[in-house]
Amino acid sequence: MLVHGKDDFLSDIAYIILELIIAVLAILGNILVCWAVYLNSNLQNVTNYFVVSLAAADIAVGVLAIPFAITISTGFCAFFYGCLFIACFVLVLTQSSIFSLLAIAIDRIIAIRIPLRYNGLVTGSRAKGIIAICWVLSFIIGLTPMLGWHKRAQIEELGSNRSSPINCSNSMVACLFEAVVTMEYMVYYNFFACVLLPLLLMFGIYLKIFMAARRQLKQMENKMVHGERSRSTLQKEVHAAKSLAIIVGLFAVCWLPLHIINCFTLFCPSCAHAPLWLMYLAIILSHANSVVNPLIYAYRIREFRYTFRKIISQHILGRKEPFKAGTASSRTSTHGGDAENASIRISEYALEVYTNGEIHRDPEKQDLNKC
Repeated sequence: MLVHGKDDFLSDIAYIILELIIAVLAILGNILVCWAVYLNSNLQNVTNYFVVSLAAADIAVGVLAIPFAITISTGFCAFFYGCLFIACFVLVLTQSSIFSLLAIAIDRIIAIRIPLRYNGLVTGSRAKGIIAICWVLSFIIGLTPMLGWHKRAQIEELGSNRSSPINCSNSMVACLFEAVVTMEYMVYYNFFACVLLPLLLMFGIYLKIFMAARRQLKQMENKMVHGERSRSTLQKEVHAAKSLAIIVGLFAVCWLPLHIINCFTLFCPSCAHAPLWLMYLAIILSHANSVVNPLIYAYRIREFRYTFRKIISQHILGRKEPFKAGTASSRTSTHGGDAENASIRISEYALEVYTNGEIHRDPEKQDLNKC
């Protein structure tokens, strides 16, 4: 919120610069994800429908949500419902990103708990339907204030949002987020129901994945694995634990600070309002989630990394190299000793079913470890 004061002015400039950097990184990183899925047939599977939906939401955050957030921080004069729509649209896009993360988690728990039925349950048409539902719910949740859960009555009663240093005509308001959106909506509805609940669900889902993977690895170690293979299994278990910590931890780090500030604003009206720099930091963290998502869900996967390198080499640097889908998979056999290739991915656990003392790999699900 661009207000008077040298310190505030510097905070404003730093905020805008960081937001623009995040927007560029979010757009480029997530376009690369979509491009990779489009080019590489090995990445064109049901699981990656959700990854592409997540990437699309994060591209929209970079293209629309961040510019809208910068605009609404200026406190420019606008008609009430125009300002409210800008504020709500930011919520629509960020909510869609959250739902995409949850959909990926649900997809993975189905893959590991009932792997032999995964292809029958999680079909392409069902995945597309779930993605459509996620987007519809995001619009409903984000645009709810447009239906009446807003501050227009308070503004009309006071004559203007007088806390703003900007003087607007009677028919307009200084467009600031907290001037048009109620904290009751942000805390009770948006945070408790639509952010905290998905966060807890994801924590529980990934915990179940970890426990099932650990149980499976113990079965492998007891029945089949000895010596060097046992050490490799332990490395995989440690890597899986780290991956889960990154997935759940970064989600919490990115989203909770902003909502915690909103909780203080609502439940402790006598408390001093959060300083401007802290508000900006919390907003930046929430938007930064759109940058880290490709790192967590795509960049750590061999097939994606291989395709990224090919895209950069051929389409950006202009080198003439034939693109061969599946090269990443074939190359892993020649580098089996590398720590990176030894590390297990969460989705790989879904491929192995322990029956009758043997580990069987379902051939129909082999592409999942690439997505």
